Amino acid sequence: MAVGGLLATSMLLSLGATQTGTVTPSASSDSAKLGILVELFTSEGCSSCPPADELLRRLDQQRAISKCQIVVLGEHVDYWDQGGWHDRFSSHEFTDRQQEYARRFSTAGPYTPQMVVDGKREFVGNDSRSLQAALDKARTEPKASVIISSADLDGNELRLKLETGALPPGHRRADLYVAVAENSDETRVQGGENSGRRLQHAAVLRILEKIAKAGPEGVERATVLHIPKDLSKDNLRVVAFIQEPGNGAVLGSTVRILGEKTASR
Repeated sequence: MAVGGLLATSMLLSLGATQTGTVTPSASSDSAKLGILVELFTSEGCSSCPPADELLRRLDQQRAISKCQIVVLGEHVDYWDQGGWHDRFSSHEFTDRQQEYARRFSTAGPYTPQMVVDGKREFVGNDSRSLQAALDKARTEPKASVIISSADLDGNELRLKLETGALPPGHRRADLYVAVAENSDETRVQGGENSGRRLQHAAVLRILEKIAKAGPEGVERATVLHIPKDLSKDNLRVVAFIQEPGNGAVLGSTVRILGEKTASR
C-alpha cells in the first residue's frame, strides 16, 4: 500500500486543533498535554514494513509542534527472523505483546506492519488515513495525566520518578509501564525481503517493564532501570503509560527525551 503524502497538512491541523476531550487533572502544573500512544509492530524482515516505519518516523517528528503529545514506539517482533534476516531489534517479548492485542481485537493473529493507537484501535501500519482517524478519535477521549518528574542516568542505571493523575471516570485500575527506546537508528539490510535497503527507525523499543498498579486516584513510583551497555546514552527516550489489564485500553501516556530540557514548574 502506498503512503502518499505522509501525514499531510490536514493531519497537522487536526492534531493542533482545540482539544475536546477531558484531561483528568493532576497535582503537577505541566500535565495539560493529552498523550496518545501509537505502537507500531514491525520487522526489518518484512517488505511491507518500511513505509510504516517511515510513517511512524514522520509522526514522531511532529511530536513537538502539536498541541497533542503523540507518543510513539516501534516494537520489532521476532517471527520474521527466520526469513533470511535477523532483526537486531527484535524481541519475543514484543511478539507476545502483539499476540495479546490479537486476542483482544479478535484478529486472525499478529501481522506486520500493524499500528495500535491507545490500545483501542488497530489497522495496517502503513495506512495514513486510518492513523488520522484513530488520532482524531483518541484526542476526544478522557485521559489521565502521566508525568516523568525526573529521569537521571548514572552510568548504566536510569533512575526515574513517575506519577499519574486520577483515572478517567469509570476506570478503576491500570498498570503503569515504563519503556526505554532509542530515538532513532538505521540498518543496512543484507538479507531477506528487504535485502539491499537502508532502513530508518524511530523510537525503537528496547526495554519494557510493568512497574506498578494504579488505582482510581493514580500512583506515584520511583524505579531504577538497567541500561544495556550497547545502547548509546545520548540517543534514548523514556516512555511511560498506563494500560488497563483487561481490555488493554491505554488511559494516558507521556515521553521524555533524555538530555532534553523540560519546562520549569
